[in-house]
Amino acid sequence: MALADDIALLSQVPLFAGLAEDKLRLMAFGAERRRLVEGQTLFREGTSADCGFVVAYGAFQLTSTQRDGSTREEGMADAGTLLSELAMISAVERKYTAVAVEDSEVIRINRPLFRRMLEEYPDVAVLVDARIRENLSAMITQMRGLARRFA
Repeated sequence: MALADDIALLSQVPLFAGLAEDKLRLMAFGAERRRLVEGQTLFREGTSADCGFVVAYGAFQLTSTQRDGSTREEGMADAGTLLSELAMISAVERKYTAVAVEDSEVIRINRPLFRRMLEEYPDVAVLVDARIRENLSAMITQMRGLARRFA
């Protein structure tokens, strides 16, 4: 894919929506592309995460291992989905396994690249901070709704 295609894709990712094209261009230029064939694992649950991935095309089945050893389906990730966004900011562990369900391609955004964006462009840091806060707030609201079921 061309750089222009990567910029267009990144602009559709909710975390990056609203970023100026020049900033998206820098991110796209510094990112890496990775192709996977159907059945290939992108990453495994419990491994150290040093980057996020934007699904360029294809799809990934997301699964996690339960306490009893069984596997639980966590969902699907298709084009435009950002996987492991917190890994672009901080050292974290992968919370699930991602396996390509068809031939797929991802854009890998490593932590040093993303941190550089945050350091050099404070407006990007403010926008990302607001988006992460919104995501956490929505997750807390969902958890409160679930807590009522178990009370």
